[in-house]
Formats: sequence, structure tokens, C-alpha cells
Amino acid sequence: MTEQNDLNENIDEVIVIDEEELNPLNFKYAITSYGADYPVDGIVSRLNSAKIIIPKFQRQYVWKVNQASRFIESLILELPVPGVFLSKDPDSSNLLVIDGQQRLKSIQYFINGVFANDRKFRLKGVQPQFENLSYEDLDENVKTALNDYVIHATVIRQDEPTNDQSSIYHIFERLNTGGTPLQPQEIRACIFFGEFNELLVRLNQNENFRNIYGKPNNRLKDQELILRFLSLYFESDNYEKPLKGFLNSFMGNNRHLQKYSEETIISVFEPTVGIIDETLGKKAFRVERGLNTAFYDSIMVGVAKRLEQGEITNREMFVHVYNQLLENEELVSLIKGGTSDEKNIARRLEITTEFLSTVE
Repeated sequence: MTEQNDLNENIDEVIVIDEEELNPLNFKYAITSYGADYPVDGIVSRLNSAKIIIPKFQRQYVWKVNQASRFIESLILELPVPGVFLSKDPDSSNLLVIDGQQRLKSIQYFINGVFANDRKFRLKGVQPQFENLSYEDLDENVKTALNDYVIHATVIRQDEPTNDQSSIYHIFERLNTGGTPLQPQEIRACIFFGEFNELLVRLNQNENFRNIYGKPNNRLKDQELILRFLSLYFESDNYEKPLKGFLNSFMGNNRHLQKYSEETIISVFEPTVGIIDETLGKKAFRVERGLNTAFYDSIMVGVAKRLEQGEITNREMFVHVYNQLLENEELVSLIKGGTSDEKNIARRLEITTEFLSTVE
């Protein structure tokens, strides 16, 4: 098994990700989809009231004013435009945008009169009779026609399994393949938005974790590391590969902190990164050229399990055992290949937990 090195954009470190994590997932779902037609004014009303939710990624609205103007012009001229894909949230019945963000945002900005940066939205690069006009400048008949223009949507709902929305993850992943592909945690932050995702954002700001990891990663890879630790700490006994699917299920099943509370998660995470930062600092989890994710989750889980017994008081002994693990031939082989295999994960967690349990 070869390694795939993935350069962290913010620090001169290499995060090693096993290539098995990048393989396609095998999944089977019962999914219902149906068509729905929304007039433009109805779409804007739903967007303004957050009944239709746009995912909040680093890469937000990217259309230039000419692109947005041409799209609005198509609506005014009653030309056909592509439909959008939406997902129905089972908890609130709100609609999550899977595909069509740029089009929907353009409609919202034009009707509201301004872009997100408060710049006035005036049409550019369109037919002369519409050039430099805002929504308020349009003839009343044109406004009415625009507001009545119908956007077709395909609405998707996962019927089975009922305990997560992981199928939407795969649909989102496949529809968003152009440009710069979204990273797995970026998609999770969209599909599984809720109290758990908000907690991950706050945990990612933890001073000890930031000291260990470095600058925040704008593709949410640091947040994924936190999710990875929590998933394996709480549910390693239920782990089945691929790892990506396991992380999806854990985040979906605890979306509203209904399974593991905020207090429980914080009580595990903060002491673990605290002792690691205090004793190892930026050297933690660095194997050869950089931070090794398999070594990271093995040590994190081992330390968290040791802290279940009480506080670690012998710092020198902790560092000594950590260095022993770095040189343990079996563990080193387990973090270099096949790292998402069930037996591999179980064995490396067993090794680190056993070694660290001896620390006073």
C-alpha cells in the first residue's frame, strides 16, 4: 500500500492520508426524489427566512457581476435555465441547497438589491434596455414576469436508513465535481450542520489544539481530525471501513448532540490535547515528514483512555512512552499502510492504549 501525501496549505507540514480513505464508498439507500416548482419571489422569500439554506463554506459566492447579470437577464427574457437540487431536512423540513448555489444567490441578491458586500446590484453586460438597471429600476410588468418565473427543483429525501443523511453526502460529492472539489469535512459541515458541527468549530479554536496543529486549515482538515478522534474514541468497537463512511455516520448520528453531549465531548477532548500540547507541543504526531493521521488518532485515543484512570502526573514517563511508541516496529508498520482497515485500526488502538496505560 502506498502513501498519499496531502500538503496542508497553511503550514509546512505533510498530513499523511491512507489512499483507502479516498476510494469510492459502497452504499445502498432508499431515496425519494420529486420535482417542485418555485417562483422567483417564493425562492427569495425562503432564502431570506432561511427556509432554503445555502451551505456556509470558505468558497462562497464566486460569480462575477456579468455572470450574475446574464443569468438574471435569462429569467427576464423567460429563457430556460438549469434546475437546482435541494435536500429536505428531516428535522425542520427546511431545504438545503445541494446544487445551484450561484444561481439562487444571484436571484436573491438582485431582488434584494445588493450583493453580500452591500454593493448595489445593477445589471452589466446585458441587452441595452436592461443595462445598469437594478431590480427597483425595472418596469413593473418586467418585475412581475421576473417574480413569476418558475425555477424547477429536484428535492431529495433519504428514507432509509433514517438515522443519518449520509446519502446526501454522496449526492453532494458527485454533483460538486467541477472547479476545486470540496473536501469531505466541507461537505459534512453542510449536510450535517447542527449543534455538533458548531461544537467542532469551537473545539478547533482550542489553544492547545492550535499549538499542536498550527494555523487553521481553510479546507477544514483540522476539524476532520477532531471528528476522527471523537469517532474512534467513542465508537471504535463499531468501526467498519471505509473511514470516510464511518465519520459520516458518526457526525450524522450525533448531529444535534443527542448521542454524546457537548459536556461529554469537551471533557474528553480538552484534557487530551492539553497534556499532549504541554509535553510534546508541535512535535506531536509528526512522523518522518509530517503529521501522520493514523499515528494521531492512535495516540489521541490512547491518551484519552489513560485519562479515564485519572490525571497524568509523570510527564517524563509520558514522553518516554510516547517515544517508545514512535519506535515500535509493529505500530510503525500499521500507520504506513492500510490504515483504514478494521483489524489495523483495532490493533494500533490496542497498542497505544496498552502502552499509555502504564504512565503514572
